[in-house]
Amino acid sequence: MRTRNKPWADDFLKEQKEVVVHHPFHHKNKWKDVFGNDHPIHIEIGSGKGQFIAGMAKQHSDINFVGIEMAKSIIITAVQKVLETEQKNVRLINENAKDVRDIFGENEVDKIYLNFSDPWPKSRHEKRRLTYPAFLEQYKNILKKNGEIVLKTDNRKLFEYSLVRFSKFGMMLEEVALDLHDLHDPENVMTEYEQRFSNKGQPIYRCRARSRFS
Repeated sequence: MRTRNKPWADDFLKEQKEVVVHHPFHHKNKWKDVFGNDHPIHIEIGSGKGQFIAGMAKQHSDINFVGIEMAKSIIITAVQKVLETEQKNVRLINENAKDVRDIFGENEVDKIYLNFSDPWPKSRHEKRRLTYPAFLEQYKNILKKNGEIVLKTDNRKLFEYSLVRFSKFGMMLEEVALDLHDLHDPENVMTEYEQRFSNKGQPIYRCRARSRFS
């Protein structure tokens, strides 16, 4: 679905300096300074409308969350959700994160969330999948040793593809859930997509892959 252009989005984002980071590349290796503490840093690549990251920040006040969303017309909703929670441990970035190593330094991130990423189902688009080896190489660089990638999706083929890629990349699969909501995980925070698909009876897949790199 095409999102409606919001001509006031630029001014709105510029005003929300307590939530929106406008020059994220300047903060590489300095994200603890942005938050003013040395809490663990968790990032979400593709934050959408912000339901997940706002909910996680509220649930874990001792963790710093950074959400990346390139669609300006979508991220403004995420900003509004974060402002409503009044949480101080969330920052949002309106950028196309082609290479997260431009934003985060080596071993700076503790956990990466990939929630309902575009599955890019056609073979010729494989390199665009966020679990393609070139992306995993980026994550390896910014993740601390024993850092974690958490993937949630409704797309079975992307899930299976990602499991293979994580394994071949030398990551340890700590969880493989074929129907997440059967686990009744009290700490699971649903995204907007997850809520929609779950209401339709669609199984939600989740895996946790642990980095073992130094």
